[in-house]
Amino acid sequence: MRCSLISRLFSIPGAHTLDIAKANGRYGSLPRLFSLTPEAVTEEVVKSGLRGKGGGGSPTGEKWLLMPPLDDKPRYLVVNADESEPGTFKDRQILEYDPHLLIEGMIASAYALHVKHAYVYIRGEYHFWAARFETALKEAYGAGLLGKRLDITLHRGAGAYICGEKTALLESLEGKRGHPRLKPHTKEPEWLFGHPAVVNNVETIASVPYIIEHGFEAYRAFGTPQSPGTMLFGLSGHVTNPGIYELAFGTSMQWFLDEIGGGVKEGKALKAIVPGGSSCSILKGQHIPNVTLDYESLKCSNSTLGTGGMIIMDETVSIPKAMKNLLEFYHHESCGQCTPCREGTGWMDRILAKVLNGRGKRSDIDLLLEISMTMNGKTICVFAPAVADMAVSYIHAFPEEFYALCPS
Repeated sequence: MRCSLISRLFSIPGAHTLDIAKANGRYGSLPRLFSLTPEAVTEEVVKSGLRGKGGGGSPTGEKWLLMPPLDDKPRYLVVNADESEPGTFKDRQILEYDPHLLIEGMIASAYALHVKHAYVYIRGEYHFWAARFETALKEAYGAGLLGKRLDITLHRGAGAYICGEKTALLESLEGKRGHPRLKPHTKEPEWLFGHPAVVNNVETIASVPYIIEHGFEAYRAFGTPQSPGTMLFGLSGHVTNPGIYELAFGTSMQWFLDEIGGGVKEGKALKAIVPGGSSCSILKGQHIPNVTLDYESLKCSNSTLGTGGMIIMDETVSIPKAMKNLLEFYHHESCGQCTPCREGTGWMDRILAKVLNGRGKRSDIDLLLEISMTMNGKTICVFAPAVADMAVSYIHAFPEEFYALCPS
């Protein structure tokens, strides 16, 4: 089911400018927003069931409720725009075509959280998207939408994949090396400059205006009871119509690929799909008809919804080569803080290179699985476990392709 809760202005020429955005209803949620108390706004988001759309899928309102009682000390909202997972390119659509939607969402979220200063952390290489959002910020300040209740600072990172992890992002924002922090034993907010903070991704915050303007029940009218609302899903790889499409959670993956995506490119057979960014476990093509696009269905299929960025692979793809491509990426992007990740990603990359060069043994495939076990659950952040799960899923789904490369 195609929807337009977030993407409504994407196809309107000039909608990234304030005048055209306002003419098409942008900032229309503010009258109702300021008629509610901040606590009532948070309650509205809690009831909507809005889940984080940066990959984790945790309930947004529940995260907001972790903020401590109000006092006279600063508190912060941080928007994660450091989108760099291969196969994922949805947040850039919002920044490019409707940046005022993000600003509107930040105004609403900051109001609910009693935040006076918010940050947007964007990947350093994204010159165009940073410039476009900065222009929108200047327009919003000029129109008096910002500056009285809320200030927003755009911060450009140095281009490290790990800074998409929220605690590494916060370290970077504080001027330190972007290394993930140890997780606390109990649920608590994040901390920025020693003060409580909430970190949400771009699409999550961009979903808030619809909830405020139309009410939580209108948002829950889309999706499933456990995965309410919509999401921007991506199609890339061997698909006829690649792009970003907004769909209700619970939509059939097969229908999405065939009816919206136009099917596998050039009529070839579908071999596999990586459902939510490159770190998700791979799904074999024959399993796709049973999968729907929501957190629960993907979990039952032994994968994850992640960012919703689907990578389509046709029958010509070599799965070991595809896995080698990803291992090179993750080896390069490991921050190096934890030994199992720093050494494990490189070790796996070298072993698979040897196998692809025709010098591998069948025991090398078993060694890849063994190394994956030593990486999983023994590091500070989920980078190494994600790489390990990805690798195991590729080998388990297509073992014959890996063993066929090993002469002995």
